Amino acid sequence: MDRTVLPVGAPRAERADAVRNRLHLLATAREMLSEQGADRLTMDALAERADLGKGTVFRRFGTRAGIFQALLDHDERAFQEQVLGGLPPLGPGATPLDRLIAYGRARVGFLVGHREIARAALDGSQPVPAGAETPLSQMHIRMLLGQMHLGAADLDMLAVQLTAALDGPLLLYLSAAELTEAATRSEERIAQGWQDLVQRVCRS
Repeated sequence: MDRTVLPVGAPRAERADAVRNRLHLLATAREMLSEQGADRLTMDALAERADLGKGTVFRRFGTRAGIFQALLDHDERAFQEQVLGGLPPLGPGATPLDRLIAYGRARVGFLVGHREIARAALDGSQPVPAGAETPLSQMHIRMLLGQMHLGAADLDMLAVQLTAALDGPLLLYLSAAELTEAATRSEERIAQGWQDLVQRVCRS
């Protein structure tokens, strides 16, 4: 679900009124999500709660899934900043294997915390994961694999498979009850599973 890639260079300028509307809509969507849950957050309900025209909401998000994609993208940026420039082992400065383990553990925590938003952001009209860009997880995992000595392994495909192993269980296989009733225990089990997998796959 990590479609957003931190931009290189200055981002395209956004009109002041568009910025205000975007921030207002995101804040309103978060309020509704906290109060009512993801199922009650619709395009019409958001427009009414934000006191904006339906056309404004549709132009901003396109679809209901687009609301959740925008919420996720906003939080993704902060997560990516930690990955790209934070403290080791998640950020630069640790060994590639330690960074890969730390990335998976942090990503699991992020997805567990954003499980409602992440699932609602899946758009059935688009391939999974939604969006056209290469997921940041895949790019980051591929970079770290390239810094290891893994012989003749197909690192591009291995990165795809590890990305699926990291995101797939949370978004596609674990039930909402499993993630809600014992979120802390599930998070640690998934994180430990990721560490076990990576240590075996990346064994020299």
